[in-house]
Amino acid sequence: MRKNIFLLVLLLLPGLVACGNAGAPSSEPVDIRLPMGYVANVQFAPWYVAVERGYFAEEGIRLTFDYSWETDGVRLVGAGELPFAVASGDQVLLARSQGLPVVTVVSWFQRFPVGVVTLGESGIREAADLAGRTVGIPETFGASYIGWQALVAAAGLEEEAVELEVIGYTQLANLVEGRVDAAVVYANNEPVQLEQAGYEVVFLPVAEDAPLVSNGLITNEETLQENPDLVRRFVRAFLRGLAETLSDPDAAFEISRRYVEGLGENEAVQRAVLEATLPYWQGEPLGRSDPVAWETTMEVMRKAGLLPAPVEVERAFTNDYLP
Repeated sequence: MRKNIFLLVLLLLPGLVACGNAGAPSSEPVDIRLPMGYVANVQFAPWYVAVERGYFAEEGIRLTFDYSWETDGVRLVGAGELPFAVASGDQVLLARSQGLPVVTVVSWFQRFPVGVVTLGESGIREAADLAGRTVGIPETFGASYIGWQALVAAAGLEEEAVELEVIGYTQLANLVEGRVDAAVVYANNEPVQLEQAGYEVVFLPVAEDAPLVSNGLITNEETLQENPDLVRRFVRAFLRGLAETLSDPDAAFEISRRYVEGLGENEAVQRAVLEATLPYWQGEPLGRSDPVAWETTMEVMRKAGLLPAPVEVERAFTNDYLP
């Protein structure tokens, strides 16, 4: 009898082990290079937290950051050369219109962070007040331009009523020196710097008038089909880092020091940038894509002539891989 029980245990053991390891990463970690689309910055704190606290390692992933251009990351993921990248929703729609099968699996920013900033002395208090004024913009494409188009449309402004001037990423200098009356900026950057410098600031956020898609984590259709478990593990690790950054930004800032060179040199400003960014990440659940925001983004891009053809928006994103 005892011998039979011993044999039964031996027969059941492989099955028990298999059940216990279901969905678990293999013992050999997967090396993944992640294009970030920007230089090392405190705004990437959730990623740094997830790496430093071992959440990617727990999922069998060894992650390295690649601070290359956003368009390069989208291209590499679309071509199947890399499995993931950080990219904005407008880049995803543009890529899909060009036949690149990229898909957003995490909507990192739950609110669109672009808007128009001006100084209190300008007298501008709402978008309609921009009529007859000069507005600086980094470029006439990308998230800044899409946000500007949405803001103008929501205010019922004719484009000819505003003098739009391309000034690159010199919004602060142009605004402070009076060369423009207002500038298109990111809510968590230039307005924060102006306030830290003692200026009275008026900010007109696009998000209050139009839901648009911002930055997220992208992959491609091939990875979703052939390795969905890797996608779930990657998403799970990142969202743990995001949740802990939201709950303890002080600890996240300290962790970011190891990744962002010179963070302590202007610590007050960078700490304020992180605090200003937190509300744009919050959502229930974290990482969820809003179908309305995707539709709105496509409509604004089409109207602005930035999207050559309509896109099947429902294929540009998925919420199926959230925990």
